[in-house]
Amino acid sequence: MLFRQLFDKETSTYTYLLADQMTGEAVIIDAVDAQLERDIQLIHELGLRLSYAFDTHVHADHITASAAMRERSGCTTGVSKHAHVPCADLQLAEGDQCSIGRHLITVLETPGHTDGCLSFCCESRVMTGDALLIRGCGRTDFQQGDAGTLYDSIANKLFTLPDDTLVYPAHDYKGMSCSTIGEEKRWNPRLTLARDEFISFMNSLDLVEPKQIHVAVPANLACGKSAG
Repeated sequence: MLFRQLFDKETSTYTYLLADQMTGEAVIIDAVDAQLERDIQLIHELGLRLSYAFDTHVHADHITASAAMRERSGCTTGVSKHAHVPCADLQLAEGDQCSIGRHLITVLETPGHTDGCLSFCCESRVMTGDALLIRGCGRTDFQQGDAGTLYDSIANKLFTLPDDTLVYPAHDYKGMSCSTIGEEKRWNPRLTLARDEFISFMNSLDLVEPKQIHVAVPANLACGKSAG
């Protein structure tokens, strides 16, 4: 499998490109509108055919490039059915699967940061969006966030994956690029708390509102079509 982790410095967002090297079929996860040309060029240079553009959730800190990717490549877009994004081609739900050549991608519903958060499993990797971060987790103070729901998504779903599963989050703010399920079980300071302690901790955070939230959320509910 071809695997690329791409980074948007402005929003500390990771975008993931996965492809079957024999067939050239590819999926891009959490593409950022500001990096559209970079990603399109890379897909072209690698000789890939983009089949899918998925978002892990309705982002509040950047505008998705999913609609633009569809217009440029003819790919199929997908987002959680709970995100209420009718312009997406696929309304994804727990257990849904899609293939890129010989490789299967499985959808996990991992709400808590938002109602419509998804994680995508592909063989030994899981793209966790804003649910599970490296030594952290997504915030739960806006967009239907719920600390108890997030704890359950991580503890009862993501943490049931094999310990050697590679964790690739949607963001990192400390220069970390990858972890494993086993590492996060042992070393994530938020997820080693008991459930009630986790809820109390998350509810006590006093975080600054994302700078682009009032632009990004409406645009992302329209698949990024209002970008630019």
